[in-house]
Amino acid sequence: MQDISIISMVFTAVLVLGCLFLVLSPLFKWDVYLSLGTKTADPSSTKEALLTTLNEIEFEYKMDKISDSDYKVLKKQYESQIASMMKEEEQASPIQADKDLLAEVEREIEETMQTYKKKKGEEK
Repeated sequence: MQDISIISMVFTAVLVLGCLFLVLSPLFKWDVYLSLGTKTADPSSTKEALLTTLNEIEFEYKMDKISDSDYKVLKKQYESQIASMMKEEEQASPIQADKDLLAEVEREIEETMQTYKKKKGEEK
C-alpha cells in the first residue's frame, strides 16, 4: 500500500510539473522578443508595421481608448521613426538612380557625338 502512494505521489508531481511547464513556457520565449529588436528585418515590412501601428493608434484615439497626451506622444514617436526610415530610403535610392541616369545621359551624348562626327565627315 505504501508503494502505491509513493508511485501516485511521483506521478502526481510529474503531472503537476508538466502542467506548470506548459503554462509557463510561453512566458520565457525570449527569442521572439530578441528577434524584434534586430536589424535583420526587411525595412519595407518594418515601415509597413510602423504605419499599421500608427493607424491603430489613431483609431484607438478616435474610439476614446487612449488619452490625448498618450496619443500625442505615441503619434510623435512613430512618425519620427517612419520619417527616419523614409530619409534612409531616400538617401539610398537616389544615388543608384543618379548613377543610372548619368550613364544613360553619357551614352546618349556619345551617340550624338558619333552621329555628329559622321555628318561632319560626310560634309567634307
